[in-house]
Amino acid sequence: MKYPKLRELKEAITALIKGPYTSDYPRKAHQPPERFRGKPEYSNDGCVACAACALVCPARAIEVSDVVTKDKAVRKKMLHLDECHYCGQCSALCTTREDIPPGIKHTTEFDLAGFDRASMVSATDEKELVLCEICRDVITAKAHLAWIAKKLGSLAFSNPTLFISSLKNMGFADDVPQAAKDYVLRPDRIKILCSKCRRKTTIERY
Repeated sequence: MKYPKLRELKEAITALIKGPYTSDYPRKAHQPPERFRGKPEYSNDGCVACAACALVCPARAIEVSDVVTKDKAVRKKMLHLDECHYCGQCSALCTTREDIPPGIKHTTEFDLAGFDRASMVSATDEKELVLCEICRDVITAKAHLAWIAKKLGSLAFSNPTLFISSLKNMGFADDVPQAAKDYVLRPDRIKILCSKCRRKTTIERY
């Protein structure tokens, strides 16, 4: 019989004195480490509804639903926890991950077992969408455009979609496309446009 190594002997003595390394769960509440990847939760203040988290989710656990009707155009995101792998890609690649609060982050909550799948959802509130003024296609969420314009600062004025949407949010540009007809600016360019319509107005002659 071989004698135990000194390291193993030290671990055995430490366990006898301090007790086992494992926690006494569920009799005693367990406190995970600070960087533990537990339940992902959205922040309605931090989320700009850009849908980047849904694009990078390997489990396709994040559902993005756009509702565009005559009366409203909104986007809602739902993360289905029963399908989530807790890989951390959504929080690591979140557009607003460096903001306070970030759009989505992992909490230390881990006891998520249940019988009702409908309750295993982390969702955002409805975010207003911005539509192309020509083809009415979805561009992105209004909060996303505002976030981009804020990050770009004065450079946002180089893009009509950004600066017009910013001015409209402040209530200063309700009639910009109509007012542009009186000037040398092309009215079909001074609009909130999707990339396809922006390209079309660029290559076509007025």
